[in-house]
Amino acid sequence: MDLSQLFRDHVAKMTKTAARTLSETKYDALVLGAGSQMVYYADDMEPPFRTNPHFASVAPLRGPHHAIVLKPGRKPRLVRWAPRDYWYERAPFAQAFWTGEFDLDEADSAEGVLAKIGSVGRTAFVGEDETRARTAGFTANPPEVVKRLDWDRAVKTAYEIECLSQASAAGARGHLAAKEAFLKGASELLIHHAFLQGAGASEDLLPYPTIVCLDEKAAILHYHAKRSTGSGRLLLLDAGASHLGYGCDITRTSVAPSADARFKTLAEALDALQLRLCAMTKAGTSYVEIHLAAHREIGLLLIQHGVLKCSIDEAVDRHYTSVFFPHGVGHHLGIQVHDIGGHQKARDGGVLPPPQGHPYLRNTRIMEEGHVFTIEPGIYFVQMLLDPHRAGSTSGAFNWDLIDALAPYGGIRVEDNVVVTASGHRNLTREVLAN
Repeated sequence: MDLSQLFRDHVAKMTKTAARTLSETKYDALVLGAGSQMVYYADDMEPPFRTNPHFASVAPLRGPHHAIVLKPGRKPRLVRWAPRDYWYERAPFAQAFWTGEFDLDEADSAEGVLAKIGSVGRTAFVGEDETRARTAGFTANPPEVVKRLDWDRAVKTAYEIECLSQASAAGARGHLAAKEAFLKGASELLIHHAFLQGAGASEDLLPYPTIVCLDEKAAILHYHAKRSTGSGRLLLLDAGASHLGYGCDITRTSVAPSADARFKTLAEALDALQLRLCAMTKAGTSYVEIHLAAHREIGLLLIQHGVLKCSIDEAVDRHYTSVFFPHGVGHHLGIQVHDIGGHQKARDGGVLPPPQGHPYLRNTRIMEEGHVFTIEPGIYFVQMLLDPHRAGSTSGAFNWDLIDALAPYGGIRVEDNVVVTASGHRNLTREVLAN
């Protein structure tokens, strides 16, 4: 798909929403900084740079110190940091599908970038370089501006959804290559390499570090060790790819033919459950409903498969489901993997906290057309969470023989990326990756 018109419409929308924010907060201009490159303590090495998401949502230009100026009635202006440097490649501005939407300029120092902007009236600066911004006469990160930007970013344009779709396609290629490596007996490290090759990505371009879990390591929600030896009967792979700064976030659980048939059946049932949760996506309803439904559905699943020995009301009310499903059902997705603003109550601020007993739910917003989020139910056998129930009054609600038989497989998670549409939802992941 030609991105030129989509990006033109995208910039027009971003400019319009910025103008609304400026009008409401009595600023004349908005400057978005790309961010600064830091170095590790007592070292001259730099960690991977992450662009300020507010900057990245307006222009797909990588690197630190750049700035965008948005002022009502004027074409957006982009000042690129282009130092005189022979250590790294500093390619000149090239004509791309997006460059024509900006007045382009360059400066060879970080201070020079803001100096090029000059005086544009009462100016709000959003970004990391607060000291330089204040020196230039700007107001750095005024909360009333930042809250509105956070809120507005949740509704994605057609350009952003296309970027997310392209990221999903690359991520799907990586997942398929990784699954093939797993079924051939590869180690976690080699599965990670297979994902990178399949996705056509280098590690610094991934939206987040891959989570590659074989067997019992799937019970560690953010496992990153990547063992170089050994194979497994289960692979839980949480890995995504990026396109023009937008990332996908996909998790799939693959079970080898030699695995316990009871665990394979449970994994298949969770995949069907996840699709039912996706079908709940509807503009005007709370995302919290999907999370609470996930707990009830997972409780029923655990009861049906003999893992829990209690009623569904007891499983939910006494938080037994949280023992097996201890995280939130998903989060906003976009430039950031965990896109901000998920707990915001309204455009001008306020907090909409997760429901009591569910502290890790990252999204409590009312779903709107254009929202993009993940839906990722899971079932895990985490000894730290199970052990308190092995003795005492709650022990009888758990089938310990079955739990101990399934625990060596670690856990299951299925994660799709979903767009809220006028008629329901679009599943970006299932379009390119069946299960």
